[in-house]
Amino acid sequence: MSERSNEPIYIIDGRRTPFLKARNRPGPFSASDLATAAGRALLLRQRFAPEDLDEVILGCAAPSADEVNIGRVAALRIGCGVKVPGWTVMRNCASGMQSIDSAIANIRTGRSQLVLAGGVDALSRAPLLLSDAMVQWLSKWYAAKSAGQRASLLTQLRPGDLKPVISLMKGLTDPICGLLMGQTAENLAYRFGITRAMMDAYAARSHARTLAAQKAGHYADEVLPIYDERGTLYAADDGVREDSTPENLAKLKPFFDRPYGNVTAGNSSQVTDGGAWVVLASQAAVDRHGLTPIGRIVDSHWAALDPAQMGLGPVYASTPILTRQGLGLNDLDAWEINEAFAAQVIACTRAWADDAFCRDELGVPGALGVIDEDKLNVDGGAIALGHPVGASGTRIVLHVLNVLRRTGGRRGMAAICIGGGLGGAMLVERVD
Repeated sequence: MSERSNEPIYIIDGRRTPFLKARNRPGPFSASDLATAAGRALLLRQRFAPEDLDEVILGCAAPSADEVNIGRVAALRIGCGVKVPGWTVMRNCASGMQSIDSAIANIRTGRSQLVLAGGVDALSRAPLLLSDAMVQWLSKWYAAKSAGQRASLLTQLRPGDLKPVISLMKGLTDPICGLLMGQTAENLAYRFGITRAMMDAYAARSHARTLAAQKAGHYADEVLPIYDERGTLYAADDGVREDSTPENLAKLKPFFDRPYGNVTAGNSSQVTDGGAWVVLASQAAVDRHGLTPIGRIVDSHWAALDPAQMGLGPVYASTPILTRQGLGLNDLDAWEINEAFAAQVIACTRAWADDAFCRDELGVPGALGVIDEDKLNVDGGAIALGHPVGASGTRIVLHVLNVLRRTGGRRGMAAICIGGGLGGAMLVERVD
């Protein structure tokens, strides 16, 4: 194990589905549909058979009731055969990054050499739940033994008991601090003096950069067009909007703190469906199958912080990597920080530029500086693309590597904030 700990972990290839915006109704694909479509297309491009995989690991934050171990469901549907283990990981917003890290751990120990790792969520299909009062009423209804008992129960039923509970909103509410994720972004905006105009300008930039990247074909080899059962084509991420300008975004009302807040639906990530995969391999697997790596994982780190400040997770997770590797912020050629909220990304950049924060919170001598804007989320991010929670961690690792390949850069960082007060980061390096 100690000998293997220094061996490189390679990324061989990656692919994802279009990220499809939820439109107040269930989307056309289940989570396993999305994972299967992307996984099949990715494996068809490989020089090995799906049965040659040692395992399939899939991150998912909200699997449906009939896809609880969705990693195994996806592995079977993709065609990996009954003998390839498939399993599921969940680290909230970083579930897709956790799948990669879990694959790394198993390759390091020698348990696996060739792994399909990814993430998926179909948030548009998050279920509506019955209220506690309705559940109690139904339990009494089914226990009733006579028509009289049921007639009595009918008089006790109240219209409010029938109001559904939106499970997605419950999932986006931190059970420790009691705040919605958007309210934690409001906390950061207040702490770092981030105005509504700054948030809207950043959000507009995300849309503009995504549109430019789509037109330039920067997503062409990353996004797989998919068809639904009716033959309808979904060719590209569909949440990006040309009319998302600072002026138009300024018209939207605050969503999470309605009287006084500044975080809106327009400067937040979108509720989205999507799936993404990467193939990871050891040196032995590369040699055995004649594979051509596109990159390697250099380092990774997980960090924890106050749940009420969860958006700073990328700062807490990335800084130890930079310290271990002897790197500054701009020694990297590309950064992908998942855009949960515009305020959250801006807060991360301001935290690194703050002497007191860096000393007191990160334990470094002083401010780390300011990330060059031309290196940060150069093709837009989750504000324009969407944030299918389980998939985003895989997407940013894959995309930062694709940016390096396109630009000729060497090293890049993918970092993500995680509900519950966590952060995750991975340093990748392009392989020629």
